[in-house]
Amino acid sequence: MSAYERWQDFPDYIIGITREIWEDRGVETLNRYYAPDIPVRSPMGVSRGNQAVIAATMGTIHEFPDRSLLAEDVIWSNDPQAGHLSSHRLISMGTHLRDGQFGPATGRKWTVRVIADCAAKGEAIYDEWLVRDYGGIVRQLGLDPLQFTRDLIAAEGGPDGATHPFRPEDDVDGGYHGRGNANEWGQRYADDLRRVMDTDFNHILTSYDRAAMGHYPGARTVIGRDGIADFWLGLRSSFPSARFEIHHQIGMDADMLSPRAAIRWSLDGTHDGWGAFGRPTGARVHVMGISHAEYGPWGLRRETALYDEIAIWKQILLQAGTA
Repeated sequence: MSAYERWQDFPDYIIGITREIWEDRGVETLNRYYAPDIPVRSPMGVSRGNQAVIAATMGTIHEFPDRSLLAEDVIWSNDPQAGHLSSHRLISMGTHLRDGQFGPATGRKWTVRVIADCAAKGEAIYDEWLVRDYGGIVRQLGLDPLQFTRDLIAAEGGPDGATHPFRPEDDVDGGYHGRGNANEWGQRYADDLRRVMDTDFNHILTSYDRAAMGHYPGARTVIGRDGIADFWLGLRSSFPSARFEIHHQIGMDADMLSPRAAIRWSLDGTHDGWGAFGRPTGARVHVMGISHAEYGPWGLRRETALYDEIAIWKQILLQAGTA
């Protein structure tokens, strides 16, 4: 008997429980869908346990009561020992109808992308990595990301009291030790990202589809190679000496969709260059990123690459002493 017998397949399970938790208001189902001691890593830090997930979920639903999460794709792998790993890309939408984490209600609507990497055994998710376009929400609520981050630090008690965003040394072992799969499309995207992070931006101009579309932080969508190269250049030039590392990669060629890939990656190093994050400060910064790519006959045709610009600004401000 399959652990997922309620569902058509593993992607249907991931999409179904997300809808059940958020849109059907089944918050209590997190008591069985999430392991009691699950670590959830986001660029803002690590939380432990399903009760923390329940509390955060309720707070978000209160602030954005019409929040919906639309599944764009589930790119997944299966490991005999580690279980399934889903990289779930969603379009998240809501209206700021009540006071909360983002301040007094503005009545503004927002739409951003989120990618969640979840490890599951049976019907329980036991390990998670989550990157949402935090800056995209902030911008669409009419706020400036840098000032929002300063206000966030102040609300947490100033530089001495504020919680520090995620750093590798703060990580915990949640039990998932898989690395994905050996599918050729995962390897192709890993090679693409390595070349870009090695500052070969011409690779984008010659190897991506001319009509490629990119979805990036700040709720930014670009069409064409030049805009995609500009995004990656802006990130890499802020942290030119940072070490790029791929932590997990999945490739798929199935489900009536284009060949596609999911990569979880990081940049770890120093804010020592001019780029998307302004004047170099020398701050030590860890960028947690998750990216999805789809391929067609003329190269990479669609890319979604997410990091949390608020978490990056928070690291810079806390160390630069300008908070």
